[in-house]
Amino acid sequence: MPKLIAILNIIAWAGFWAFGYIALTGVPADGPHVTIALVLAALGGAVGIVAWLWLVRHSEATGYARRSNQVAREHHRTPEGQA
Repeated sequence: MPKLIAILNIIAWAGFWAFGYIALTGVPADGPHVTIALVLAALGGAVGIVAWLWLVRHSEATGYARRSNQVAREHHRTPEGQA
């Protein structure tokens, strides 16, 4: 499964850059073409970010990468009797 997500990540970012370039360099008179390229670029960017975040979580969970240096959630809560 991680390999499929990694492939999806690469394809999504490639789509983001390719369609983003088309959307930025397209002639504004070609309204539908530029709009479709913009939507596809946004979709590729969104899928790329979600896939990348999934890969980061998976690599931290399996021990391939170190966990991020964050404070655990239990330390942010106040004890029951105190406000």
